Amino acid sequence: MRFRSVTLGIAWRTLHNFFRNPTLIVPALLFPLFFFTAFAGGLSRVSEAPGFDYAAGYTAFQFVFVLLQASAFGGVFTGFGMARDFESGFGRRMMLAAPGRTAIIAGYALSALVRAVFIWVLLTAIALATGMQVGGDAVDLVGLYALAAIVNFAAMMWAAGIALRFRSLQAGPLMQTPTFLILFTAPVYVPVDLLSGWVEAVARVNPVTAIIEEGRELIAGGGADALPAFGAAAALAVLLAGWALLGLRRAEAAGG
Repeated sequence: MRFRSVTLGIAWRTLHNFFRNPTLIVPALLFPLFFFTAFAGGLSRVSEAPGFDYAAGYTAFQFVFVLLQASAFGGVFTGFGMARDFESGFGRRMMLAAPGRTAIIAGYALSALVRAVFIWVLLTAIALATGMQVGGDAVDLVGLYALAAIVNFAAMMWAAGIALRFRSLQAGPLMQTPTFLILFTAPVYVPVDLLSGWVEAVARVNPVTAIIEEGRELIAGGGADALPAFGAAAALAVLLAGWALLGLRRAEAAGG
């Protein structure tokens, strides 16, 4: 019961600050909408490239990337909030008040997921209103949003590990830059088979590639073999959860 109350309390506080603060909620809304408009609208002629045969159309193709990107950065920006709390001294008070300190990470992770769902609803509504084709059934769409939830969790764990080690907003670039790089070295604009050079080589070994490619298959209704994508996403989540827990031990040793 104590674990649950601490988790819900931290999640409520974090979400309250997010939804009541325009400097937090406006960028969180505009960031994915800008990328969706720029990629799906401004680059739509890319779908006419030889070999680009994605049945659901370029809007759906880019929607999946922007959905996963928004999920990842929702986790990272929640990590910013964690770092801010520790920098202000609130994090130390949480550490003293919570006997089960993993509840602190769980609370931030829950708030990151709620933030992500809020963005998903808005982004999906706009995509459908602009004519996005959806070939997948309900099971496929549940799979797509499940992948996005795992990506959100993994990114949150990465950011939490940084926040707990540095306990300062000055560590923000360490949370954001690697996330940005791993996303944008995946197949963003065209399928991986149409890439070439070093970009293709990096994309082939990037675990996010399998997640994005499977998400695109799911929304088109062709996601028959989802195991590699879910395996990659789960492996990232477990690895980064361990990273966050080690960061928590570091913060405990430093006295919060």
